[in-house]
Amino acid sequence: MATDFDNAAGAGLDAKQALARLDALEAALQAETAAAAGTADPVALDQTRQGRLSRMDALQQQQMALEAQRRRQLQLARIGGARRRLARGEWGLCTQCAEAIDPRRMQVDPTASRCLECSD
Repeated sequence: MATDFDNAAGAGLDAKQALARLDALEAALQAETAAAAGTADPVALDQTRQGRLSRMDALQQQQMALEAQRRRQLQLARIGGARRRLARGEWGLCTQCAEAIDPRRMQVDPTASRCLECSD
């Protein structure tokens, strides 16, 4: 049974391949999140345990961990969006202009929701 997905530009990957890529991306992000648990915890301000420069370094590392966590959450949201577009048969079509997204782009980033012209 052919779906709209089969006719989409994203057909450089078929539905099963796209779903497998999205599953793999999601699993990797969840593993990174688990590995990073605790790295964004508040930094103790006890100067008797660490010096001022060490505390500044810890604060910087905490902020970097928070930003990495934010990016992982954003990517997980993009994966969810790609799954919804896949289920509706709209994966591989630009959400802005409804034109087909280059299959090479979809192979590189299966979460892409816009064509190159609309992404600028």
